[in-house]
Amino acid sequence: MKPKLILTDIDGVWTDGGMYYDNNGNELKKFHTYDSAGVLFCNKLNIPVGILTGEQTEIVANRAKKLKIELLYQGVVNKLDVANDLCEKYSIDLADVAYIGDDLNDIKLLKAVGISACPSSSPDYIKDIVDVVLKKNGGEGVFREFVEFLFNVDELIK
Repeated sequence: MKPKLILTDIDGVWTDGGMYYDNNGNELKKFHTYDSAGVLFCNKLNIPVGILTGEQTEIVANRAKKLKIELLYQGVVNKLDVANDLCEKYSIDLADVAYIGDDLNDIKLLKAVGISACPSSSPDYIKDIVDVVLKKNGGEGVFREFVEFLFNVDELIK
């Protein structure tokens, strides 16, 4: 099954899950540039990418803007509800969706989609419910690894 929509969590997937603060109270997050290639691959295949996160930060908004990800949902309490709305928007089923998440607020969506995955740094109870446990930890380019798992890499780099 090749997904028609790819959804992703941010903290613990695109980042290592850490929340860093400087002396002025500014929050910092580290993103791995490898993940941007995952987005580029999806764009090449005309597959939309959506970010669903419980956090609400300008940092994530800036990252999404830089990568031209239009489907950005922050402050999400129920990710499954957002995914259902997106399925309606694109006239697809949850079986056509791939999702990568790593923690408690991802469980319902991980169980509902066609293909689910998590980083290797996820808790065991998340690893036990997903279709694929990826090799990389969160923040190490695991979103790109997920996209490369879903699609033929040779087609992606042509």
